[in-house]
Amino acid sequence: MADPYTTLGVERTASEADIKKAYRKLAKELHPDRNKDNPKASDRFGKVTQAYDILNDKDKRARFDRGEIDGDGNPASPFGFGGQAGGGGGFRPGPGGQGFQADGPDLSDIFEGMFSGGGRGGGGFSGGFGGFGRNREQPKGANVLYKLDVPFTDAAAAKPQRITLADGKTIDLKLPAGLESGAQMRLAGKGQPGPGGNGDGIVTLEIEPHRFFSRDGDNVLLDLPISLSEAVLGASVRVPTVEGAVMLTVPKGSSSGKVLRLRGRGFHRKDGTRGDQMVTLMVDLPVDDDALIEFVQGWKDRDLGNPRGDMGV
Repeated sequence: MADPYTTLGVERTASEADIKKAYRKLAKELHPDRNKDNPKASDRFGKVTQAYDILNDKDKRARFDRGEIDGDGNPASPFGFGGQAGGGGGFRPGPGGQGFQADGPDLSDIFEGMFSGGGRGGGGFSGGFGGFGRNREQPKGANVLYKLDVPFTDAAAAKPQRITLADGKTIDLKLPAGLESGAQMRLAGKGQPGPGGNGDGIVTLEIEPHRFFSRDGDNVLLDLPISLSEAVLGASVRVPTVEGAVMLTVPKGSSSGKVLRLRGRGFHRKDGTRGDQMVTLMVDLPVDDDALIEFVQGWKDRDLGNPRGDMGV
């Protein structure tokens, strides 16, 4: 079975950052989307992801380093049959060549329950090897990790996303309400095969930034440029939303910074409602417009008061 350190090409002393860097490099090279005609790359992608699943988890990594689990994430044999890297496990003759002793951890408690010398006719096996492990639950295969970048507008509108799995198959994911970057979805049975069934696929969702939308909780924010005439006289203007353009009424005499609300145009919430889109008006003045300059020069002498008076300046 593969050593996860060897699979990722890192030293056993590698830091978490080194492991993550190695995985990202290999995952980018081997992802099925980039190797549709190379099934070997898809198979290696699965192995690389499985190795990362072990080494990126502090507990699993420590258990692997101690020989408690193998490179597939399955529990190692408690008796070490087949040997372990580094000389752990296995049996060796006891003193004088009689009996056996176990290398590594003390297994006396285990043997005490298997080889009972008391009762049932004296020395002998109480149950023997026949039933050993019969009731032990078989381990599932390792989980496979995925990262899915979701466009901002799709995340807000909760549009299903298509993802390609390690085996080359594609499925459509229904995005959860209340989605945040870093949220994870579990795909039952979409991991590596194992004696007890397949592991799961773990998808980490990252919301991509948008060139003019931003987010505040469940609300979508937008700075909307409007012309001077639209601000002064009022107008009905087209406004982009995460689900297409709608018409918005700009009130007469609007200043830059005025905020208008489009209800129900934000992110979906877990309770079934939606946030809003908050539109901040930004008056866009033309540069070097002679007519506007002439008008303002004649208008500025009017006594309109001090617009900064409330600030004490």
